[in-house]
Amino acid sequence: MVAAAQAFGAATWPSTFLTLGAVVTVAAIMVATGRWLPQVPGSFLGIVLVTVIAVVAAVPLETIGALPDGLTAPTLPAVNLDILQTLAGPALAVAALAAIESLLSGRVAHSMSEVGPFDADRELVGQGLASVASGLFGGMPATAAIARTAVNVRSGARTRVSAVVHALALLAVVYLASRVVSQVPLAALSGVLMVTAARMISVRVVRTMFATTRSDALVFTITALITVSFDLVVAILIGLAVAAFFVLRGLSRASGVHRETIAGKVRPGDERIAVFRIDGALFFGAVERIMERVGEHEGIDVVILRLSQLHLVDATGAHSLAAVVSELEKRGVTVLIKGVRPEHLNLMRRLQVFSALRHRSHLFDDLEPAVEHARSHIQRIDAAARP
Repeated sequence: MVAAAQAFGAATWPSTFLTLGAVVTVAAIMVATGRWLPQVPGSFLGIVLVTVIAVVAAVPLETIGALPDGLTAPTLPAVNLDILQTLAGPALAVAALAAIESLLSGRVAHSMSEVGPFDADRELVGQGLASVASGLFGGMPATAAIARTAVNVRSGARTRVSAVVHALALLAVVYLASRVVSQVPLAALSGVLMVTAARMISVRVVRTMFATTRSDALVFTITALITVSFDLVVAILIGLAVAAFFVLRGLSRASGVHRETIAGKVRPGDERIAVFRIDGALFFGAVERIMERVGEHEGIDVVILRLSQLHLVDATGAHSLAAVVSELEKRGVTVLIKGVRPEHLNLMRRLQVFSALRHRSHLFDDLEPAVEHARSHIQRIDAAARP
């Protein structure tokens, strides 16, 4: 936006109206053909028309200029640690953007035409190899384009031969028509870019984003504003950070610590047994809530932790769980753990969660044996307290 304002202020009037006229002409042709003649390549038609008018009428428009009439020999780029550190972040952002756009284009093409199953792995491998090959010739990273893919399908393309024909046509332009292409006005290309950028913004998608959740709408708005105001790479990084924040917040809200009543007939001493069910994800905030809930009730001698509804456990959560078990045992509260899922066993063993228990037998697969063991523990405490 800042660059656009500066360019507008530095423009020379009224000669700039010629440039704007070329942009508007190409944009109008693309919009018209896209609406009424979808099988006609409107961008190509608009560029050819504006180029012919500019050459014949000698309109003073800035052109592309001299182009190479061949491809350079493939060479390996010079790589050193400084270049890798400088380009690592932008390269990851471009790779992520290219993967997303390529997969989206493939899904759109698959939904528009019955051409068989869509293999996302093959698509990403193909795009990656194309980007590597392009880099060897000094080219830009390769990615699919939604607008071009849609035009290709609407024109009758059904197989990968259409992509091969497209590549051969570009190769022919390089070797046979570089002088002709050098006469193309930059304003004509600007018109193509403006329409392409406008087509990337779907009103339906925008409405859908704002109709879903506030977090999705906020991530979409922040990413769009930063893209327009600053830089695409910065926008992607900030957008990912904001999205990660909302994911973590949602994960935190989905996680909970709930005290449950003991099923069946109530027995003397059951009020001194606390059964806590941990849902969702285990992280430091969840285990802190366990300590708070235990502290709310006096006279608790045994705590049963139900972990069967626990779907996600990270190292921090497992370490915090070991700490809370140790803290409760130090207070004289016996901790029993029930229902550890198989995928969480190795992590909890490595972080010595079970070692914090008073005895190895305090690990249970079912709730009923854990409750019976807790009741027997209460009975032993009462028996030891009798004179």
